[in-house]
Amino acid sequence: MDLLNTLVEKGLRRELPTREEALAVLATSDDELLDVVAAAGKVRRQWFGRRVKLNYLVNLKSGLCPEDCSYCSQRLGSKAEILKYTWLKPDEASQAAAAGVAGGAKRVCLVASGRGPTDRDVERVGKTIEAIKEQNEGVEVCACLGLLSDGQAERLREAGADAYNHNLNTSEATYGDITKTHTYADRVDTVQKAHAAGLSACSGLIAGMGESDEDLVDVVYALRDLDSDSVPVNFLIPFEGTPLAKEWNLTPQRCLRILAMVRFVCPDVEVRIAGGREVHLRSMQPLALNIANSIFLGDYLTSEGQAGQADLDMIADAGFEVEGAGTTTLPAHRADALAAAAGGCGSHAAAEGSGCGSQAPAEGAGCGSHAGGGCGPCGGHAEAPAEAPAAEAAPNAARTDLVAVRRRGAGTDLAPNA
Repeated sequence: MDLLNTLVEKGLRRELPTREEALAVLATSDDELLDVVAAAGKVRRQWFGRRVKLNYLVNLKSGLCPEDCSYCSQRLGSKAEILKYTWLKPDEASQAAAAGVAGGAKRVCLVASGRGPTDRDVERVGKTIEAIKEQNEGVEVCACLGLLSDGQAERLREAGADAYNHNLNTSEATYGDITKTHTYADRVDTVQKAHAAGLSACSGLIAGMGESDEDLVDVVYALRDLDSDSVPVNFLIPFEGTPLAKEWNLTPQRCLRILAMVRFVCPDVEVRIAGGREVHLRSMQPLALNIANSIFLGDYLTSEGQAGQADLDMIADAGFEVEGAGTTTLPAHRADALAAAAGGCGSHAAAEGSGCGSQAPAEGAGCGSHAGGGCGPCGGHAEAPAEAPAAEAAPNAARTDLVAVRRRGAGTDLAPNA
């Protein structure tokens, strides 16, 4: 197909497709779907080889949000039956994070519901970041706390944060139909604040909210313009008790086309399959790994993911490998730019023997969120795994005896995480 050949060539050159080409990907037929996946896979392998980055959510504060985001179970007026609690203490959050790191997670995403953090909240999260990094050498930490005020991104960076997540979610034209309590411009401003502070910008979208193909293309082009290093692609989980509870618009085929379009428009960024993959991609999840190079491990904010061990098995069975802590996620040109913006090597230091911001590719390979944007789906518990003998597992290596992830409910004594 001439379209796919053109898109592959542009992706290998990091050249932006036309809007017409991006829309054409979403309009392909089921008979063409495997060709679309194969084409997107060529671009994915050019920049990320066969590596899959694992990310792990820790829900620092759940529910009781004053914002009215229609997709969110934690929204103002939500009747969804979710767990509600205030801030975790730094040691509690660190313990929760350790379970994900033990399972192979390279990045821990700290999420808190709410419009945005107070300065006291930023100080609290800073202490949490310090605790996590003290106990988990080499781990990346991404904060997702809502809208940022002036100076807060810099304080998070000083505390050790590597990235900040704030999703655009949908196009500017339709944003007002989803949320009334803040604007699309507010979200753009926060991503720009994070970027200016030297944090890796993480910003993505939610598909399945009734948007058009044009809306999807608009938001992905906006994310490219913002120069996001990682783009989480969430698939709406229609929570009972929210305005979008009846929006079941996605099929596995539709999800794969959306992921492919994102990869073609953003060829050299971390494309992450985020919330809702188990619900909407279902048995097609392994096929999606040919397009995306990153997933969340285990549960989300207020919804249950598949078991962590199932994630590891899926990656191995599909012929991919978990990205190790010593490997730089981003291609060299992006890692170098991020390091320069941060004023040093930052968290993207490459493996031993390679220079600052350079890339240590996986053997044989070519050449960093959160679901729901500020208060999206997740919540559950990952039991800490039993310690494995040093001979059985190298430091920071993915553990095959990964925790069993199960949903956390009210009335239990399990530490909340994601």
